[in-house]
Parts: sequence; structure tokens; C-alpha cells
Amino acid sequence: MNDHRGSCLCGTVSFEVKGAFDSFYLCHCRHCQKDTGSAHAANLFSRSAELLWHSGADAVTSFQLPGTRHHKSFCKLCGSALPSNAIAGLLVVPAGCLDTAIGMSPTAHLFSASKAAWEEALVNAPAFEALPD
Repeated sequence: MNDHRGSCLCGTVSFEVKGAFDSFYLCHCRHCQKDTGSAHAANLFSRSAELLWHSGADAVTSFQLPGTRHHKSFCKLCGSALPSNAIAGLLVVPAGCLDTAIGMSPTAHLFSASKAAWEEALVNAPAFEALPD
């Protein structure tokens, strides 16, 4: 599937991506760790897809980390990460904001030298289908 729909957590913002993704990167740099509050960011990239805002475009705001290419667009009501066209000619879509299935596996891990120390232990952590008792 080449077209995808997505939204923010509170439902104010909804969008559609028309076209295919070129790559799917998991970035472990310190900027992405701070940005997501997790071990890595998971972003899809496209040089040809078109981003269409269906609702809430006025609720989308962004942050550019001075002196870097690190940029984040997000819902100013709930803080959910949202797509960005901040880098000329490149659409960046956080994988978690999509409501439709992604038809590709991650392309690569980036900045793996910056991986969180606890990330290697994730494979041994127990898995629960819901919140444990």
C-alpha cells in the first residue's frame, strides 16, 4: 500500500501521505532519544510522497534544535509527533503516528554507537499483551 493515514493522540490532527516511503530508519542519536523519551526514533522518509492535512493543521507546531538538522513537528495540544517537510525535498513521518500498516521493515539503525545502555537487555524483557496485574 502506498497511501497512509495518520493522526495525533488526541485526534485533533489527521493527515494522509500519498505515495511510497523510500526508507525507514531507527535513529539512536541522543537528540532522538531526548525527543522521543525512548531508545530511538522510528521515522519513514520519502522524497516523492505528498502530505495532505485533513484536520487540525493549525494545531501542528514544530521545533528546530539550533545548530542541527534535528527537527520535530507535533500536535500543540497532545504533543504527538507528526510528519514534517522541514528538510527541503524530504518528507519525514514518525512511524508511530500512522493509523495504517507500514508495508516495509526498518531499513537500518542509525547512530548505533549512541544506543541506550539498557537497549541490549530488551530482548530478554518479558512481554505482556496488555498492562500486567
